[in-house]
Amino acid sequence: MLQPAKRFLSPTILIFSVINNIMDKGEILLDLIRTRQSVRGYINKPLAPEKIIRCLEAARLSPSACNSQPWKFIVIDEPALKNEIADATSDKILPLNHFVKQAPVLIVIVMEKPNILSKFGELVKDKKFSLIDIGIAAEHFCLQAHAEGLGTCMIGWLKEEKIKSLLNIPKNKRPILIITIGYPSSDKLRKKIRKTSDEITCYNSYR
Repeated sequence: MLQPAKRFLSPTILIFSVINNIMDKGEILLDLIRTRQSVRGYINKPLAPEKIIRCLEAARLSPSACNSQPWKFIVIDEPALKNEIADATSDKILPLNHFVKQAPVLIVIVMEKPNILSKFGELVKDKKFSLIDIGIAAEHFCLQAHAEGLGTCMIGWLKEEKIKSLLNIPKNKRPILIITIGYPSSDKLRKKIRKTSDEITCYNSYR
């Protein structure tokens, strides 16, 4: 006698299960964002190639203005070259980024020429869409890295001409960002210091 009731309830249970899974996925992403942080200390442990490939795939799939995709990702995993690139993220005036050499891999993002539609939009609106696009792609990369159990740090302070020379980057292109990636030396989470939602959000009018 209970068989028909079970058959009747099964689709309902399935629907609620799907809804719960959708909600869980939303929380999973938000938790990933909450716990991702800039990592400035790495252990000496090699990275599995498939982890880097998945991070690059996440960046490749990111959106861009007019689907311009104005980027190229150079993976630096040769130790001597990596250290030379690391040296190009610091200088005597501002001795920054000494942790970069600890990372087993560096990703150099080169800004490529945007397509015609995106370039036209940049000129008309006086807005560098390519930089926005690269920022989005970089964050996709870093979130996937965090999901892989890896740490990252985005670095914009770099000696462009030195890096161009080391990596044979054409003169008319710019290495715009470097991402360090590796296993963090600490799993301690720092408190995120951010403005409150009320400070950054308004509805229907600027306030």
